[in-house]
Amino acid sequence: MGISRGASASLVFTPREMPRPAGENAGLRHDAAEKIMNAGVWTQPVCPRHTLSAIVSVMFENFTATDRWTKKQVHCVYQAQIVAIATRHADAVDYKFLVDGRRVWVALPHPAWVEYKKRTGRVITDSLGVEIAGHYLKTMLESGDGLGSEMFSLTVEETLAHLDAAVAEMQAQPA
Repeated sequence: MGISRGASASLVFTPREMPRPAGENAGLRHDAAEKIMNAGVWTQPVCPRHTLSAIVSVMFENFTATDRWTKKQVHCVYQAQIVAIATRHADAVDYKFLVDGRRVWVALPHPAWVEYKKRTGRVITDSLGVEIAGHYLKTMLESGDGLGSEMFSLTVEETLAHLDAAVAEMQAQPA
């Protein structure tokens, strides 16, 4: 996906994912547009992939857990990620899972992203956020804390502890 350094130019993607100018630059021939892109008017991804994202193997995006009390297998599926400031004016990112069809939200606080960056120099990617929330959900089910609520909010320290545990579990998986 590209971005424009210009004030109002945008890109339109064709079915082949070939960027071409839109808006005020729509009249440019393809070869002229390509020269402009190669000259640095458009750049490629704003956020390069983080090295940590290479180990994210989607362990906690679609998983089953055994409820401690009922011994029942519970199927959990990640469904959505929403920046909570837009929906509930909270300084968090909300991750929605379906737990045997029931909506369950796990809220990870934004300050955890800042603290993790301070401690490690790395960033928490979107996919790693899903893994953290999923790890929390699985741990909660297996420890017997149950699903007494629709929304679970973690502290910064809880978020970082589940991050470390999820990464350790993912790294322990055979390649």
